[in-house]
Amino acid sequence: MKPKPKIKAKRTASAAPSLGPVQKKILLVDDHPMLRAGLAALINKQFDLAVCGEADDAAKALQSIPGSRPDLVVTDLTMPGRGGLEFIKDLQVMHPGLPVLVVSMHDEMLYAERALRAGARGYVMKEAGGEKLLVAIRQVLNGQVYVSEKMTAQLFEAMTTRRPRGSSSPIEALTDREFQVFQLIGSGKNTRGIATQLCLSSKTVDVHRANIKAKLGITDATALVSHAVRWVETQGSSDKEAGPIKG
Repeated sequence: MKPKPKIKAKRTASAAPSLGPVQKKILLVDDHPMLRAGLAALINKQFDLAVCGEADDAAKALQSIPGSRPDLVVTDLTMPGRGGLEFIKDLQVMHPGLPVLVVSMHDEMLYAERALRAGARGYVMKEAGGEKLLVAIRQVLNGQVYVSEKMTAQLFEAMTTRRPRGSSSPIEALTDREFQVFQLIGSGKNTRGIATQLCLSSKTVDVHRANIKAKLGITDATALVSHAVRWVETQGSSDKEAGPIKG
């Protein structure tokens, strides 16, 4: 008797498991719940992106990273407690290689360079809109740096030319910590309040105040408060003009 021929099973396309695109995970850090919700809705609509967690301050964000394992942190700069610039520096130490994209209402001409120096890989103003935000996210995830064309031109000019003396704002001469203290003075915080928020001693805050006065050419505390308040109000008026990011 002849052996029966073996029948080979035909492979069909449905037999192979269907694998979807690998989604990059994003951690959102912002103290405004409505803004986080808007960002999450925009990001979660994308086939290649997904929000893996949210936090309303730097401390909670740092606690959530080991569990959420994000591929990218999208953060604001102004948050309660530890500020955004210090948060970015902490990330570089605690999670080296984890890219950070700043999304902020603050004018990029004043803040973007500081954010990049702190370790961020990109800076987007909230008024830029959803499309540019998604471009920035994908560009940073791809290992590149993202800033606006206007900011790119300024950074290039700063690297290739010497600015005439006195052409830049005295605010730019402040260190990141002095810049934080200056902002808080303008927001109405006294020395004790600033020390509490930044986890510093009152004596250290006083040293920062003295350095700020020297760099800005201000002679007394009242003039410093007045100058800081005017500066913060100017920033606030420009912030109100910026609408929420839309998809």
